[in-house]
Amino acid sequence: MNYSPNPERYQYMNYRRCGNSGIKLPEISLGLWHNFGGVDVYENYRAILHLAFDSGITHFDLANNYGPPPGSAEENFGLILKKDFLPYRDELIISTKAGYHMWEGPYGEWGSKKYLVSSLDQSLKRMQLDYVDIFYHHRPDPDTPLEETMAALDLIVRQGKALYIGLSNYQTPEFNKAVAILKDLGTPCLIHQPKYSMFERWVEESLLDALEEQKVGCIPFSPLAQGLLTDKYLKGIPEDSRWAKPHGFLNEQYATPDKIEKVRKLNTIAKGRNQTLAQMAIAWLLKDNRITTVLVGASRPAQLADSLKSLDHLDFDKTELEAIEKILL
Repeated sequence: MNYSPNPERYQYMNYRRCGNSGIKLPEISLGLWHNFGGVDVYENYRAILHLAFDSGITHFDLANNYGPPPGSAEENFGLILKKDFLPYRDELIISTKAGYHMWEGPYGEWGSKKYLVSSLDQSLKRMQLDYVDIFYHHRPDPDTPLEETMAALDLIVRQGKALYIGLSNYQTPEFNKAVAILKDLGTPCLIHQPKYSMFERWVEESLLDALEEQKVGCIPFSPLAQGLLTDKYLKGIPEDSRWAKPHGFLNEQYATPDKIEKVRKLNTIAKGRNQTLAQMAIAWLLKDNRITTVLVGASRPAQLADSLKSLDHLDFDKTELEAIEKILL
């Protein structure tokens, strides 16, 4: 079946400027961390991608190791891009990353120039692309000089293999150093991708202020704490949840009774706002204008549709914010 996108797709989405750049990103972006790999169902993730673009989501976020198996999310995205989205490539922001383990030997992870350039070459082949819009260093390398890693990112832009550079999982001190090096090289950092949710708030200590000062965009990942900030765990663990999957990330140590009790209380506030808990968790991040876009995942189209409804109610009154803060403390 041939795909024709919704002609009214840009009427549904708001776009925020990304730092000090010409790029605007949709308030919700789609991450392909899970559910798009070789173990997943083609027609299901194809339908998710269709719904995303039909709803005004222009940004699709990948990494070299996404799957499972690693690399398969990029391969699958490349197939659907060629089949369905190729006429609309210039309407899309496609990102990928390198930093975690991808192949054997001493050059298959971290932040050397050898690894980053080789990894992006592999990613481009898997996605059947000439370039990506954003290329991220996925995590800091404690052993490779930061100057080498940033020089590799600068080289990649100058080679035309990426238009913009991003950082992910960088703490504030190393972020500031990396940004300064990139500025000196003439390839400024576009965006930072940290883990940030109601249950993971380290970015509030200093990183958000640094992003604002450096005029760099912010795209939080895991806004729902790997699914914990939803209502589906309030009645036990569903069979289709990430807890039940062998490659899942949630565990009983993470989902403590205290966390579950907080989820129950937050769910009550969400109901009072006529939102699901997931919708409120996304809206809670977007209330801060330093957040450019929120990166969501989806295991099925209905889950993405639910996340998109968060955009209908982004405002919070003082009483709601105080009640949420009291629960989270």
